[in-house]
Amino acid sequence: LSTAERVGIVLGQFRAKTFDELFEGIKKLPLSEYIGRYDAFPNTGHSLNSVLKSIPACQKIIKKAMAVNLCKAYGLNTMPESGAVCQIRFSIMKDEVLLTLDSSGTGLHKRGYRRDSNAAPIKETLAAGIIDIARVRENDIICDPFCGSGTLLIEAALKALNIAPGLRRSFAAEKYGFIPETVWQEARAEASEQIKHNTEFKAYGYDIDGACVELTVANAKKAGVSDCVSFADG
Repeated sequence: LSTAERVGIVLGQFRAKTFDELFEGIKKLPLSEYIGRYDAFPNTGHSLNSVLKSIPACQKIIKKAMAVNLCKAYGLNTMPESGAVCQIRFSIMKDEVLLTLDSSGTGLHKRGYRRDSNAAPIKETLAAGIIDIARVRENDIICDPFCGSGTLLIEAALKALNIAPGLRRSFAAEKYGFIPETVWQEARAEASEQIKHNTEFKAYGYDIDGACVELTVANAKKAGVSDCVSFADG
């Protein structure tokens, strides 16, 4: 997913106008199918147009209800929370509660190629959206006269060469026990096989700031697209 910020696994959805309803709703969810015996389960979220408005209060209730749920499932008095971190996110919209497990960890705009950037970088996900609107294809020629750290051009190259945007990074869900390690290995192998190596795509970037040009060259190399992306002062 080139334009999504994160992917959540839906754990449950129900209606709640009181803290008792919120607590009981969380207690009924099949949490042990996703959260292991030793996993930590912090939560964060938001509420909009709902009776339950206090985020800190909702966090406390959700945490307590999840602990009761999981302790019962694993036959424990307290949860150790010494294993993988299963980040829980809740959304309460018009009294509808949605509980999800974050599979991404660090936001998906973090591709892994841009560890350094200029003063005002564009997010990779926003750049990818612009590239989608521009309908960049494998035989196109792209030019950015104010390239900065090269994000637009690199995202264009990733799209043109069909390089999966998350191929060079890790995800929180890689530590989740209910997802076999082979799933990740197969997904990465499949993504690598789908890369287009024989394209006519070219991207040219220019910037008056020489330091920015150095950044773009380094970032393009990390992204694996340096063969089709060129940068220069100008």
